[in-house]
Amino acid sequence: MTKTRIIAVSAFALALGLGAAALATGAVADGLTITPAPAKAVAAEGTFKLSAATRIVVAKGDVEAKGVAFQLAELIQRSRGFRPAVVEGPPTAGAIVLTREGPAGEAYRLDISPAGVTIAAAQRAGLFYGAMSLWQLATPDAAQGPVALPAAAIEDAPRFAWRGLMVDSARHFQSLDTLKAVIDTMAAHKMNTFHWHLVDDQGWRLEIRKYPKLTQVAGWRHDPGAAAKDPKYGGFYTQDQARELVAYAAARNITVVPEIETPGHALAPIVAYPALGVAAPDASKMGDWGVFPWLYNTDDATFAFLDDVLSEVMDIFPSPFIHVGGDEAIKDQWKASPKIQAKIKDLGLKDEHELQSWFIQRVGKSLDKRGRRLIGWDEILEGGLAPNATVMSWRGIDGAVAAAKAGHDTVLSPHPTLYLDHRQSASWEEPTGRGLIITLKDVYAFDPAPAQLSSDERKHILGVQANVWTEHMQTDTRMQQMAFPRAIALAERAWTREEDISWDDFARRLPAEMARLKVLGVTADTVPFEPSPTLSEGEGGKTSLALAAPLAVGQVRYTTDGKAPTAASTAYAGALALPAGTTVKARTFVDGQALGREKTVTVDPAALQTRVSGQLKRCTSHVPLLMIDDAPRDFDRRAMFDVDIFNPCWIWEGADLSKGAVISARIGQIPFNFQVGKDRDNIPLRAPATPGGELEVRLGCAGERIAAIPLGDAAKNPALSTVGGRLPARPGKVDLCFSFTSRTIDPFWVVDRVTVKPAN
Repeated sequence: MTKTRIIAVSAFALALGLGAAALATGAVADGLTITPAPAKAVAAEGTFKLSAATRIVVAKGDVEAKGVAFQLAELIQRSRGFRPAVVEGPPTAGAIVLTREGPAGEAYRLDISPAGVTIAAAQRAGLFYGAMSLWQLATPDAAQGPVALPAAAIEDAPRFAWRGLMVDSARHFQSLDTLKAVIDTMAAHKMNTFHWHLVDDQGWRLEIRKYPKLTQVAGWRHDPGAAAKDPKYGGFYTQDQARELVAYAAARNITVVPEIETPGHALAPIVAYPALGVAAPDASKMGDWGVFPWLYNTDDATFAFLDDVLSEVMDIFPSPFIHVGGDEAIKDQWKASPKIQAKIKDLGLKDEHELQSWFIQRVGKSLDKRGRRLIGWDEILEGGLAPNATVMSWRGIDGAVAAAKAGHDTVLSPHPTLYLDHRQSASWEEPTGRGLIITLKDVYAFDPAPAQLSSDERKHILGVQANVWTEHMQTDTRMQQMAFPRAIALAERAWTREEDISWDDFARRLPAEMARLKVLGVTADTVPFEPSPTLSEGEGGKTSLALAAPLAVGQVRYTTDGKAPTAASTAYAGALALPAGTTVKARTFVDGQALGREKTVTVDPAALQTRVSGQLKRCTSHVPLLMIDDAPRDFDRRAMFDVDIFNPCWIWEGADLSKGAVISARIGQIPFNFQVGKDRDNIPLRAPATPGGELEVRLGCAGERIAAIPLGDAAKNPALSTVGGRLPARPGKVDLCFSFTSRTIDPFWVVDRVTVKPAN
């Protein structure tokens, strides 16, 4: 089936040279695996054989084109195992030719025929994106060796000028190699803005030579709980490393936009230099999560500090935009400070919101002097905004709408859809993060052009960005899993015209995408594609096995003979009734290609008696998190808990207590290191009857308590402990509710797994 695609590029994009003129309407060729989907692709007859004998030809003396040619050759070597030679000279038959006789900006033409390939673009950016599309066509799967590229004529250009991804390096520090792999992956999918979150309450990550304590002191923290015994956690990037990353990104048509938070999220720098703050800092809180009360003060010396910092930042980062934060600035310290209140009065301001606006605008003057543009989170709208400021809308899309209507440029980055710290499926195998489910399909469904805006107002939408906040992503691998493949869905939404968006077509390309992500060196989350097994009691002594892939992409196929499933294996059509001991192997396939890992399940009726926390139902979901035990030093060995931190409570639905039961629970302690303000007082606490507290078991959350199991020595153990007891008989199936008694919230108890066995 073919579709019609028309590309449109905003006047703003054209003004910046980031787009191209509208392309003619054309049919999209079936079977192409280019992501983002191109504006126009027309299939032709035959194929072009790409092999080690292929040459990439550029005009003599065209340094930029030659650089792109080497990048293409290197990517082909990574995915196919051979490296085409790059040569200078006139076009030759059977070669890949890069020519400047093409469209302007980021647009390109790509013509593939049996006789050769031409990538045509007037600017380097267009040549690069044409090369990325060609590489994708050369990487339709994980195979190596020569490959036949389908003949086609492609014309392409972006919908939006800003196609971004933010990585938070302040909460958890990533290696430079990991960030380069992220940039490689962004570039291969035509994203062009890497927003680097370098400063927050938990750490300062960029070397500032005039203020060495920012990295010597503010770059390190002691985490609470059992981790308090570990060495300090942290790290920072030297200015040379930052410049290295900037240059690496620029070679891939990506601009690095640094973020230096003001006036809030400032505990770390205030710990290093207390005179910057309103109240005395508490360095022990740098291992906390949430929204902190520490703000910069409004002294001239503080602005001199920020001017110095931003001056060094601008020397490192040539980006037209510098991000100054401006979000979540709790103003309690400002309200309580006579000096700040006097400042508000002296300036003739109405309140603390107008003071924040004055603060941001004063910071913006440092940027104006260097010809840079201020961008900040949508709170900078409160109290008034400088005329040339740009708004990044995160509290939904309302900030973007308000900014555009007021004549300000804006980037859409709304929570929760584009906040990639939320988990991707309900599977208990998901990486750690926030408990709200934001699927790949949810991200793909987001339209960056709000209907509330007129056509003129939409010209202020620079583009769209997803954010990877790393509070609960303790390793580089987990950060990558949370970012990918969801960032690829956003890449398509940012590049491809709205009427040409097709989830079904995007899903068809996912096996190729997952193969490319592996080549590019990132670890993507495969869990949402994989068969998720659920065991339940069946009839006639058998066990029922359900195999549901969370995203319902492709077809689940399975075997029961011990062999690996293939695209020809039996298609899963409904729950299977199986005898004990049966081994089922299952995998998802899309158009004959495997998607995600193979899953193996051995049917064991005893497995019905144990559930991990992620398989239990949370009693509430006020602030749900997927967290880890902090006792082992090795992050990858830590147990993972699914918990609502405002109400640690879990439900086992449909337990059989007809004969009574024996219960065993593996439990752990987690420090309550969350800055939640007065909401902390609303967290329920039930008084314990024994010194260490108890695990309570009730019939429903508000029902009869049928057991109170003393925690005993477990209270002294920061690692996992096991407690157990007996549950009395009750007729029929019942819902068991598990919670803890305790005198304090910190630490709070969590369930790792529960086993409920019928009593003898």
